[in-house]
Amino acid sequence: MKSVIVVGAGIWGSSLALRLAETGWRVTLVEQHKPGHLRQASAGETRLLRCSHGDDDWYARLAWQAREDWLRLGERAGEELYQEAGMLWFAGTPDGWEHASARVLKNLDIEFEVLDPSDGGRFFPDFRGDDLSFLLWEPHAGVIRARRATQVIAGLAQAAGARLVRARAVPPAGDAAGGTAGDMAAGIAGDMAGGAAVEIDGETRHADRVVWACGAWLPELFDRLPITVTKQDTLHFAVPSAWSLPETPAWVDHGASAYGHGDVDGVGMKATSDAEGPPYEPEHGARVVDAVSVERARHYLRRRFPSLERAPLLFSQVCQYALTPDAEWLLARAAPGVWLLGGDSGHGFKHAPALAAYVAGVLDGEYEPEPRFGLHARTPSRGLRTSGEVW
Repeated sequence: MKSVIVVGAGIWGSSLALRLAETGWRVTLVEQHKPGHLRQASAGETRLLRCSHGDDDWYARLAWQAREDWLRLGERAGEELYQEAGMLWFAGTPDGWEHASARVLKNLDIEFEVLDPSDGGRFFPDFRGDDLSFLLWEPHAGVIRARRATQVIAGLAQAAGARLVRARAVPPAGDAAGGTAGDMAAGIAGDMAGGAAVEIDGETRHADRVVWACGAWLPELFDRLPITVTKQDTLHFAVPSAWSLPETPAWVDHGASAYGHGDVDGVGMKATSDAEGPPYEPEHGARVVDAVSVERARHYLRRRFPSLERAPLLFSQVCQYALTPDAEWLLARAAPGVWLLGGDSGHGFKHAPALAAYVAGVLDGEYEPEPRFGLHARTPSRGLRTSGEVW
């Protein structure tokens, strides 16, 4: 039986552990806290699922597969992990990101509809779209109950035979230090000279494969990686019941870095920014949202949903992104049998179950990962994420 140690029980690590355990691997899943703990990016209350990714069809196709996976996982768990309420994209220009997304969706035969801005009133009790060119409607998009989903997937992995170890893992050779993009791969391989192994509580443990899926903790362990960690404030506002899912769908304003959805489970209507926040240390960083984040949210509500301008802030949470400059993920071999998986960049959660199947194929040697995910210098780009200009 092939063995694997997966370090990190966020949504990516837990989904991979589940996939491998169900396909005959002996799996050890290592998490220093607990699956779904509040420091994880995966522990946000909700995450959006959408297939639009500008002119990129690889992520769109994977998201469509992930949608089916989430529906099946919810059936297995007996819970509605994914609420398919649809999503509206607010297009500020006729030929921008949303136009490119619509073209890809059409080519992939994924259902969508292009609407006039005046149609926004069909979806929201109050809507102002006079500054928009059109609306892009994805009826099969929606909202994932993220924290709960992370806990459920980790539980399913254990039920399938994965062993969960509560401990902090580090590379046997210690942290990476120094180096440039040019020598990044060689430097990390040198740091991982111990092969497919991890050090857990002072003990070195070996496996056929080791996957470091540590999210925002990955750059701390391997400091040559093209990943930075930023603080992301998420905000939910108290709203009348008419603003609840599924009556009110999810929405994204790509050009304004704004996104949100109707109230889910009484936590409030989410209205927050995808603009990149300041650098952040995930283990000890203060979990207090900034006043400027609240002001930006109110500014956006005033512009798009005027009646909600003074809605009380009901719930807030500090999350973090693990960002690569180009928003492409990291899936790379650091040494024989040792893989790095990270750089979710705020758009990775929804793909988790489908991505796990893809990574499992890589670990099985069925194919090499996409070159885009490699240990190479990255050119900054916003094409994949919903981060445009600051409000």
